[in-house]
Amino acid sequence: MSLFICPVCREPLTRGEKSYTCPNGHSYDLAKEGHTYLLLANQKNSLQPGDDKAMARARTIFLDKGYYAPLRNTLCQLLQQQHPIAILDAGCGEGYYTAGIRQALPQAEMAGIDISKFCLQKGAKREKTVEFAVASSYHLPLADGSVDAIVNCFSPMATEEFARVLKPHGRLYYVVPGAEHLWALKQVLYDAPYLNEEKETPYADFCSLGITPVDFTMDIQGQEALQALLGMTPYAWKTPKDGKDRLSTMDALTVEASFRIHTFEKEDT
Repeated sequence: MSLFICPVCREPLTRGEKSYTCPNGHSYDLAKEGHTYLLLANQKNSLQPGDDKAMARARTIFLDKGYYAPLRNTLCQLLQQQHPIAILDAGCGEGYYTAGIRQALPQAEMAGIDISKFCLQKGAKREKTVEFAVASSYHLPLADGSVDAIVNCFSPMATEEFARVLKPHGRLYYVVPGAEHLWALKQVLYDAPYLNEEKETPYADFCSLGITPVDFTMDIQGQEALQALLGMTPYAWKTPKDGKDRLSTMDALTVEASFRIHTFEKEDT
């Protein structure tokens, strides 16, 4: 069996050698990388939703250099304290955090979903013991009350769906940037950079268990890493040419990384 359910009839899926199938005969092929496609046509907001091929490549290059390892390690520690049996990485991207969590919790069932097929191609190649599917956080292909923990790094906060698929007292780990995240990079790119907004938002069906800050300094070396960092952020589309030109002349940059992990618990209903 699988953590995934059929997006058409909501029946359980069984993973075979080449496809997932449900009792009603619906079938979903496995790509050569190992992921499947569970995003229905009416759930797409464009022909190629999510991160494009260039952004998926940039994320892979930068994250594989280990610059965000402190964030991944902290996430793993929080999950290890919980001891979840089944985990969903919602908006898993190219699987960097997914793979770290899998290594930290090898006995847990684990699935990752993302709306970008380009990211999932890389995620499924990276970690073969996790189920991956192209799917939307707003239409999760998982059964009610089927997971103990959801990890959501910088992805949409689909609280109704997260509450639906979490077990009673399941936990949601929501990662957002801190106020000064990548401040030195923003100073290079923009003439008038601004701090990120930090706020605590209450969500229906969830109670807050606290916020874990993760702050560290990165010494980013070389144009490949600098351009990959730019390419994996929204700044890639919003930066004026003169800002990109300034970055292209640099060989290294010391940058503050700042994250906040908001931990929520599903309330009894």
